Amino acid sequence: MLVNATTLAQRLGVSKARVSQYVAQGVLAGCYEGEGRARRFDVARVQEALTRGLDPGQMLGNGAGTKQALRQIEEESAEPAPAPRAKPRSDVVLEPRDPDRYELARILNAEEDARRKRRDNERDEGRWVLAEEVERSTGRLIAREMGQFEAVLRDGARAIADRLGVDYREARQILMQEWRSYRQRKTEALAREAGAVAMTEDEREANV
Repeated sequence: MLVNATTLAQRLGVSKARVSQYVAQGVLAGCYEGEGRARRFDVARVQEALTRGLDPGQMLGNGAGTKQALRQIEEESAEPAPAPRAKPRSDVVLEPRDPDRYELARILNAEEDARRKRRDNERDEGRWVLAEEVERSTGRLIAREMGQFEAVLRDGARAIADRLGVDYREARQILMQEWRSYRQRKTEALAREAGAVAMTEDEREANV
């Protein structure tokens, strides 16, 4: 069976970027024909290559899903006319003595352990920062800049009063009202934009 990269990624339970990585690393050499968008993969050959090429460490953590997908492809290939497969048993309640209960628990535990180790490694490498600390630091910087800007507005009101012969307090009140109105509108707009931002491919791939 020949499929494109998107379909293959779905069958393996990985991202399309991971399929491209397999190709670039030569893991899928001889398993496809064509190039670019016209590239088509032979599912049976991919199954054989990944089973042979991935080491045991890659089969733990996030790779456990790929291992399960490969096993499913192998089972389907062994049957002349496979019947439609039911939904994965992970979404149903398993009987206490069901053998898949242990397998599911083992996979989930391995995935969580891999995520924990990845978090620890990235923390030790200095790639992580505390969101609360960033928020506090950013808040202090913004508050300081806003204080300086409001001082500039007060000085501007004084200059307007002196040059135009108007009341200083009235000039300052007008400037401050305009500034605070703008600040409120900007805050609401930024909050809406932040709420609509989707996760990037790198963030989804991190899966922490």
